[in-house]
Amino acid sequence: MDMNRDAFFIGNEWVAPQSDRRFTLVNASTGEDFAVVPEAVEADVDAAVAAARAAFDGSGWRDASPTWRAEVMERFMGAVAARGEQIAQAVSMQNGMPIALSSLLEGQFGAGVIQYYAQLARGIGAPDVRPSQMGKETLVEGSPLGVVAAIVPWNFPVTLALNKIAPAMAAGCTLVIKPSPGTILDSYLLAEAALEAGVPAGVLNWVAADRDVGAYLVSHPGIDKVAFTGSTGAGRAIARTCGELLRPVTLELGGKSAAILLEDADIGTFLQGVPMASMLNNGQACYNGTRVLAPRKRYDEVVGALAQFANSLTVGDALDPATHIGPMASSAHRDKVESYIAIGKEEARLVAGGGRPQSTNRGWFVEPTIFADVDNSDRIAQEEIFGPVLAVIPYDGEDEAVRIANDSQFGLGGSVWSADSAHATDVARRVASGTVGVNGYMPSLGAPFGGIKASGLGREFGPEAIGAYQNTKSIYVMG
Repeated sequence: MDMNRDAFFIGNEWVAPQSDRRFTLVNASTGEDFAVVPEAVEADVDAAVAAARAAFDGSGWRDASPTWRAEVMERFMGAVAARGEQIAQAVSMQNGMPIALSSLLEGQFGAGVIQYYAQLARGIGAPDVRPSQMGKETLVEGSPLGVVAAIVPWNFPVTLALNKIAPAMAAGCTLVIKPSPGTILDSYLLAEAALEAGVPAGVLNWVAADRDVGAYLVSHPGIDKVAFTGSTGAGRAIARTCGELLRPVTLELGGKSAAILLEDADIGTFLQGVPMASMLNNGQACYNGTRVLAPRKRYDEVVGALAQFANSLTVGDALDPATHIGPMASSAHRDKVESYIAIGKEEARLVAGGGRPQSTNRGWFVEPTIFADVDNSDRIAQEEIFGPVLAVIPYDGEDEAVRIANDSQFGLGGSVWSADSAHATDVARRVASGTVGVNGYMPSLGAPFGGIKASGLGREFGPEAIGAYQNTKSIYVMG
């Protein structure tokens, strides 16, 4: 099957690129090239922004009734859902996400994101009348911000794109979406779905580009808002640009979250939750709880259980339904993860993994790895590794556990495990993080998701996300 592409999706047309630059896509499980797609230059970005601007200023999309926009979004949702299997296959080939996970989180959940915001869109524009201390009343109204630059990472390329696309569409904005160079094929499937669903021309535009051209998009004079998910370093650079331009920005960045096991925690329950809470997507998830905080009196028990668990996981081809841990997304990323494993071997005690699986000599695989005797000041405890590597840290008493959890530049996720969920919830309230799970971890579509400190600015998910794509105006009615 030919997976090569030769155009960008701009203004509901397949537009030839302005240069001969190309990205070569690589199967993460085999290391083999399998597709070539165009790479955008600045002129391609200009065309995409112009199409989004024309759609915002002249198509009627921003002034359309919320109900009509919701109907368009629901058709889009149906077209995305119909491509769920293709989307999952494309994602798993590109970034190594196990197919069982990509079928759920990329193939199905993304369509659910659109459906959720389509339902919320129907309520946009309802009068918000507030009492006034100096006059008759105040009318608080929201209007769409304008053209949004949505910059998407490679680890969850579909869901993280739709986290931006859906609330922005609900608000009446138009978008230019820049996927990561490593995961591009899925964006073509979303574009085809938009075209089939009758999304008006220019509302959604996709151009794949490298970091330099992405920076050009962020600073483009035709952009009104930037929504970015990616590394903290890149987020800081985007924040500097947007700060200088006084341009609204949402940043969902890195993490080094803590999973706190309280003294009464059930180890079996924790191990059942590890694949989603601490090793999701081969460890390539920003909110993974990769620092496991264990009470000292149960420390050896926790370390032993985690080592046994890691050794039991099936490492293999991302397209094999039996695979628990697939490859890293790229050769360069595997090198980064392995460099941290080397650091960990100097800082702490390796109890599981630490190498490449012997079952294959292809692809970008790393064994699930567990380090014990880790101090929270160690680099493997403070820096984001973004791979299947856990650091187990001992603590004495809950106050110290909370202190260790909060001793981090990040604050995105985390979890607390206990037989007493009410008590665990009280501990979770003390954790300095944008989100915390109790006896598990999975973001809820209906609640805001995002981080504090070096983990970002703003929130996605929940009704609050729509407000990130709106201007708010107060009309003071004096009499």
